[in-house]
Amino acid sequence: MKKSLITTTTVLAVAVGALAGCSSSNSDTTSSDGGGSTDVTTINYGLWDSNQLPAYQQCADDFAAANPQYKVDVEQIGWDDYWSKITTGFVSGDNYDVFTSHVAFYPEFQKNGQVLPLDDYIARDNVDMTIYQDGLVDLWKGPDGLQYGLPKDFDTVALFYNAQMTDAAGYTKEDLSKLTWNPEDGGTYEQLIAHLTIDQNGVRGDEAGFDKNKVETYGLWMENAGGADGQTQWTFLTAALGWTQTDDAWATTYNYDDPRFAETIDWWYGLVEKGYMPTFAAQEGVSWADQLIAGKTAMVPNGSWMTGYVFGAVSDAFTPGVAATPAGPDGKNWSMFNGLADNISVTTKHPDASWEWVKYLGSAACQDVVGDSAVVFPAISTSTDKAVAAFEAKGVDVTAFTQHVENGTTVLYPITDHKSDVNAVMGPVMEAIMSGSAGTDSLVKANEEVNKLFK
Repeated sequence: MKKSLITTTTVLAVAVGALAGCSSSNSDTTSSDGGGSTDVTTINYGLWDSNQLPAYQQCADDFAAANPQYKVDVEQIGWDDYWSKITTGFVSGDNYDVFTSHVAFYPEFQKNGQVLPLDDYIARDNVDMTIYQDGLVDLWKGPDGLQYGLPKDFDTVALFYNAQMTDAAGYTKEDLSKLTWNPEDGGTYEQLIAHLTIDQNGVRGDEAGFDKNKVETYGLWMENAGGADGQTQWTFLTAALGWTQTDDAWATTYNYDDPRFAETIDWWYGLVEKGYMPTFAAQEGVSWADQLIAGKTAMVPNGSWMTGYVFGAVSDAFTPGVAATPAGPDGKNWSMFNGLADNISVTTKHPDASWEWVKYLGSAACQDVVGDSAVVFPAISTSTDKAVAAFEAKGVDVTAFTQHVENGTTVLYPITDHKSDVNAVMGPVMEAIMSGSAGTDSLVKANEEVNKLFK
């Protein structure tokens, strides 16, 4: 799962590397008397997603019931405040014992010695690392070869749409499952976007007389410019051209100067120029999900973590649907593949207790609970099956997301050092391009600036 990193990485850039030699945390040990004295170790755990809070609170309760020597205090804070608290907590020494982490941040935590490796614990307890979906374990292996997290979930990207609008446009569910894309004319994907776009006079984007300056409903919504990663915006397109941000995990060079990236972004910005997608200024600070539900846009590419929210917003004007990303010139539907894990803070006073909680979070005992909640896809393969069944029980077919894992049509979220600095360079550049104040030729210089970070 990922949200906008522009604001958050600014905080991270200030905080990383400033770890004071503190070893305190909010954890404590209390005694309860009842015919004897029992020490209870409190583990403080943080996460950002309110949709997942009920499932993880249940995991915490189940864990404490099975292990009465431990108590888990779960705290959920919104995305930006969450990372601010963690990064400043590393400086003060007052931090979570365990926290839900993201591959956009943990490389710098690892580099600065702020999170603990788990290898000794994994070996001691014979943790089976083969139970997770392929590729997820490697996301949490540092450049030192050590493992810093047990996979807890994964996400992919698909197209959310308003079925009332696609039906009115004459598109069936089968039509939507067979979309194609190329950077020259956009394929049937652009044809769909154009036809779904309607101006204030009721004229569609592919009809004579369409007024691109007076759009009532956009065919596609822009959820910011994508920054350095474009997880939900454009990576599912660039991957179809064989392009990725880096060639390998922990690479020391980026590929933003590649013509394949430029031509994809040129096509994407072309949707703005044609009036099929809102301008950058029009979408800034606006929730894409709210626009979809309100009928201001017919379709938005986004992550599987939003499935529950979107499908829970049924109304007289909104019937949710989800379709696969369009097939590229290679004939395949692509998606970025990301997954979360839990890190143990180096500031914890209770590393052993924290490990027991992390191990539980990475086990089927917890991930089955998460799967049954039908919010995200757990990392353990059998728990993923439970999530699919739970979604199906709610009438939601999630094949558009899970097919990427089954078909091997995923590209990993780029993991490198200097991630906050890379975002600081690429964020403004991509915003300038999508605002029309710069061309894609600016990507060459931006790539030079990014790669200088690794010299």
